[in-house]
Amino acid sequence: MGRVVAVASIVLALFSSVCLARDTTHFFPIEEAMTSSDAKAKLNAGITFHFASSPSGAKVITSAVANRKTNAFGKSDEKACKWVFLSAMIALQDRAVKEGADAVTNIVSYYKKNERSSETEYECHAGAIMAGVALKGDIVKLKK
Repeated sequence: MGRVVAVASIVLALFSSVCLARDTTHFFPIEEAMTSSDAKAKLNAGITFHFASSPSGAKVITSAVANRKTNAFGKSDEKACKWVFLSAMIALQDRAVKEGADAVTNIVSYYKKNERSSETEYECHAGAIMAGVALKGDIVKLKK
Protein backbone atom coordinates (compact mmCIF):
# COMPACT_ATOMS: atom_id res chain seq x y z
CA MET A 1 0.00 0.00 0.00
CA GLY A 2 2.88 2.36 0.78
CA ARG A 3 4.30 1.79 -2.67
CA VAL A 4 0.96 2.71 -4.31
CA VAL A 5 0.86 5.96 -2.33
CA ALA A 6 4.46 6.77 -3.32
CA VAL A 7 3.77 6.13 -7.00
CA ALA A 8 0.56 8.16 -6.82
CA SER A 9 2.47 11.02 -5.20
CA ILE A 10 5.09 10.98 -7.96
CA VAL A 11 2.44 10.92 -10.69
CA LEU A 12 0.57 13.76 -8.99
CA ALA A 13 3.76 15.82 -8.71
CA LEU A 14 4.56 15.28 -12.40
CA PHE A 15 1.01 16.09 -13.43
CA SER A 16 1.02 19.25 -11.31
CA SER A 17 4.18 20.55 -12.99
CA VAL A 18 2.62 20.00 -16.41
CA CYS A 19 -0.53 21.83 -15.32
CA LEU A 20 1.43 24.92 -14.29
CA ALA A 21 1.22 26.53 -17.69
CA ARG A 22 3.96 28.68 -19.11
CA ASP A 23 2.68 32.03 -20.34
CA THR A 24 5.55 33.87 -21.98
CA THR A 25 4.76 37.31 -23.40
CA HIS A 26 6.41 38.11 -26.71
CA PHE A 27 6.36 41.19 -28.92
CA PHE A 28 7.05 40.28 -32.54
CA PRO A 29 7.38 42.53 -35.61
CA ILE A 30 4.14 43.09 -37.50
CA GLU A 31 5.92 43.68 -40.81
CA GLU A 32 7.67 40.31 -40.68
CA ALA A 33 4.39 38.49 -40.08
CA MET A 34 2.48 40.51 -42.70
CA THR A 35 5.06 39.92 -45.44
CA SER A 36 5.43 36.17 -44.88
CA SER A 37 4.48 33.84 -47.71
CA ASP A 38 1.55 32.54 -45.61
CA ALA A 39 0.21 36.08 -45.13
CA LYS A 40 0.58 36.90 -48.82
CA ALA A 41 -1.34 33.73 -49.71
CA LYS A 42 -4.14 34.12 -47.16
CA LEU A 43 -4.78 37.85 -46.78
CA ASN A 44 -7.07 39.59 -49.25
CA ALA A 45 -5.30 42.38 -51.12
CA GLY A 46 -8.62 44.27 -51.24
CA ILE A 47 -8.60 44.78 -47.48
CA THR A 48 -5.97 47.12 -46.02
CA PHE A 49 -4.74 46.98 -42.44
CA HIS A 50 -3.61 49.92 -40.32
CA PHE A 51 -1.98 49.29 -36.96
CA ALA A 52 -2.49 51.86 -34.19
CA SER A 53 -3.75 54.45 -36.66
CA SER A 54 -6.52 55.35 -39.03
CA PRO A 55 -6.34 57.28 -42.30
CA SER A 56 -8.38 60.47 -42.42
CA GLY A 57 -11.84 60.09 -43.86
CA ALA A 58 -12.33 56.54 -42.60
CA LYS A 59 -16.00 55.75 -41.99
CA VAL A 60 -16.19 53.35 -39.03
CA ILE A 61 -18.80 50.66 -39.54
CA THR A 62 -18.14 48.68 -36.36
CA SER A 63 -15.37 47.41 -34.09
CA ALA A 64 -14.22 43.81 -33.93
CA VAL A 65 -12.11 41.60 -31.70
CA ALA A 66 -10.27 38.52 -32.92
CA ASN A 67 -9.04 36.29 -30.10
CA ARG A 68 -7.26 33.26 -31.50
CA LYS A 69 -5.31 30.34 -30.06
CA THR A 70 -3.21 27.73 -31.81
CA ASN A 71 -1.40 24.53 -30.98
CA ALA A 72 2.19 25.43 -30.04
CA PHE A 73 3.35 21.94 -29.12
CA GLY A 74 6.67 21.18 -30.78
CA LYS A 75 6.88 24.64 -32.41
CA SER A 76 9.07 27.58 -31.54
CA ASP A 77 7.21 30.43 -29.85
CA GLU A 78 7.95 32.65 -32.85
CA LYS A 79 6.51 30.16 -35.35
CA ALA A 80 3.38 29.54 -33.27
CA CYS A 81 2.91 33.28 -32.71
CA LYS A 82 3.22 34.11 -36.41
CA TRP A 83 0.65 31.45 -37.21
CA VAL A 84 -1.87 32.61 -34.60
CA PHE A 85 -1.32 36.28 -35.52
CA LEU A 86 -2.21 35.42 -39.11
CA SER A 87 -5.30 33.58 -37.89
CA ALA A 88 -6.42 36.70 -35.98
CA MET A 89 -5.75 38.89 -39.03
CA ILE A 90 -7.83 36.56 -41.21
CA ALA A 91 -10.69 36.83 -38.69
CA LEU A 92 -10.55 40.66 -38.86
CA GLN A 93 -10.37 40.47 -42.66
CA ASP A 94 -13.38 38.15 -42.80
CA ARG A 95 -15.36 40.54 -40.60
CA ALA A 96 -14.44 43.45 -42.90
CA VAL A 97 -15.61 41.51 -45.95
CA LYS A 98 -18.85 40.55 -44.18
CA GLU A 99 -19.53 44.21 -43.33
CA GLY A 100 -18.75 45.45 -46.85
CA ALA A 101 -15.67 47.33 -45.61
CA ASP A 102 -12.32 47.74 -47.30
CA ALA A 103 -10.02 48.24 -44.30
CA VAL A 104 -9.36 47.45 -40.67
CA THR A 105 -7.86 50.41 -38.80
CA ASN A 106 -6.66 51.21 -35.29
CA ILE A 107 -5.56 47.58 -34.86
CA VAL A 108 -4.16 47.03 -31.37
CA SER A 109 -3.16 44.00 -29.32
CA TYR A 110 -5.99 43.17 -26.91
CA TYR A 111 -4.77 40.18 -24.89
CA LYS A 112 -7.01 39.59 -21.85
CA LYS A 113 -8.69 42.91 -22.77
CA ASN A 114 -5.47 44.83 -22.09
CA GLU A 115 -4.98 47.21 -24.99
CA ARG A 116 -1.44 47.72 -26.33
CA SER A 117 -1.06 50.04 -29.27
CA SER A 118 1.94 49.73 -31.59
CA GLU A 119 2.54 50.37 -35.26
CA THR A 120 5.45 47.90 -35.31
CA GLU A 121 4.78 45.01 -32.88
CA TYR A 122 2.00 42.63 -31.91
CA GLU A 123 1.68 40.87 -28.57
CA CYS A 124 1.59 37.09 -28.35
CA HIS A 125 1.43 34.79 -25.33
CA ALA A 126 3.01 31.37 -25.71
CA GLY A 127 2.90 28.33 -23.48
CA ALA A 128 4.00 24.74 -23.68
CA ILE A 129 0.98 23.68 -25.73
CA MET A 130 -0.87 26.85 -26.80
CA ALA A 131 -0.12 30.30 -28.20
CA GLY A 132 -2.59 33.16 -28.36
CA VAL A 133 -3.05 36.54 -30.01
CA ALA A 134 -5.96 38.91 -29.51
CA LEU A 135 -6.42 41.92 -31.77
CA LYS A 136 -9.02 44.67 -31.79
CA GLY A 137 -9.70 47.03 -34.67
CA ASP A 138 -12.21 49.24 -36.42
CA ILE A 139 -13.92 47.89 -39.52
CA VAL A 140 -14.04 50.84 -41.91
CA LYS A 141 -14.88 52.02 -45.37
CA LEU A 142 -12.05 54.13 -46.85
CA LYS A 143 -13.00 54.24 -50.53
CA LYS A 144 -16.21 55.87 -51.65
